[in-house]
Amino acid sequence: MAKQGLAVQPFKKGPDYIDPLWLTRAAGHVCYNLDFFTMSHAEILSTFMSGDVDADISLIEGNKGLYDGLAVDGSDSNAALAKMLATPVVLVIDTVGMTRGIAPLIKGYLDFDPEINICGVILNKVGGARHEGKLRAALERYTDVEVLGAIGRDRALEIPERHLGLIPANEDSSADAMITRLSDAVSNGIDINRLIELAGAAKVPAAKPATITNVDNPIPDVRIAIARDAAFGFYYHDDLAAFAKAGAELVPFDTLKDPHLPDVDGLFIGGGFPETHLSALAANEELLTNIRGALASGMPAYAECGGLMYLAQSIRWNDEKLDMVGAIPGDVVVEDRPQGRGYVILEETGKRPWSPAANAQNDSGNIISAHEFHHARLENLPDNLDYAFRVKRGSCIDGQHDGLITGNLLAGFAHHRNTAGNPWVDQFVAFVREKSRYN
Repeated sequence: MAKQGLAVQPFKKGPDYIDPLWLTRAAGHVCYNLDFFTMSHAEILSTFMSGDVDADISLIEGNKGLYDGLAVDGSDSNAALAKMLATPVVLVIDTVGMTRGIAPLIKGYLDFDPEINICGVILNKVGGARHEGKLRAALERYTDVEVLGAIGRDRALEIPERHLGLIPANEDSSADAMITRLSDAVSNGIDINRLIELAGAAKVPAAKPATITNVDNPIPDVRIAIARDAAFGFYYHDDLAAFAKAGAELVPFDTLKDPHLPDVDGLFIGGGFPETHLSALAANEELLTNIRGALASGMPAYAECGGLMYLAQSIRWNDEKLDMVGAIPGDVVVEDRPQGRGYVILEETGKRPWSPAANAQNDSGNIISAHEFHHARLENLPDNLDYAFRVKRGSCIDGQHDGLITGNLLAGFAHHRNTAGNPWVDQFVAFVREKSRYN
């Protein structure tokens, strides 16, 4: 679609960083996440309609299956999102080992919720022309669903995976070549013009939320360094936009190459895969020393997951253990199996350094929805540490706590989303402003 000159706006259902990196790169427009667990319905609608306003076409990639979700009533499923946004649905079906059996499968999807507009099917991983013919014949005989095309089985179309999913596009030097291969396969196998036509028939959601505004961003009065490189790239684009709205300039730096932080008032290091860049991170000793000194001097800082790992004393992965920044009094071990995975529910302890309340104790008990996905754990932590959150659901640092506090640094395994219920960006920027140049 982008090759045809269309402005394509991608969205991803659920909490995810890696797929949006690929979708952003392919579309040339930033991908936004739509997530029932961390966002209200109004925020989902606002995010979708704000992103959709300048696009020729919008595409939402689901997560899991059409009807899957945490809620047994399906209220957080892809189908529920399709209903809310009045979008038609295209099913992409893995057809390996399947022929006539595709008919009852699709009939089940069609009959399960008649309110869902399943407008077409794409046959994926087809074994050849004969296999495709059998699949099409079965669907034509037993259903009225339209087949929009087929993609053959081809190892060259597989994006490599490792312990936490696909290799992110910001790490993969061959990402653009892979996107071209995928684009060519889709162009050859799928009726793109028909897909665009079906999308054009989509209804507009009933009401535009009042939360959509076009207020200009204020002139920034604080500068916050943000790690943006092959090791750290897990950021929500609407969270980054919130920094500008809060009056902060995000200044990118490269943990693998830069010898020191830029001239800033605060530091933000999001998620990523520091373990896969362990040697390069450790070799940049000048930056490690610079960050360690800045944090010791009181620089306000926030780190999530990979950022927490980088700020610890060391990281051990496989047979390699190397020193990191050392601002967090513990060592990271990366295991073969996930140590925390899925949605988390956190309760404020009242100790968070950038509490929204004038008195931090007033913030105790507030509930925050977030998510985690990490193979790492912390060991050798002292017992007398302060934490910003109690864990009500999830694993996080030790199954009971997250948001480790040391000085003006807050670091945890949970990934937070800037929402009305958790406006962490505004709170963090206000804290950086208060501590500007560390007072």
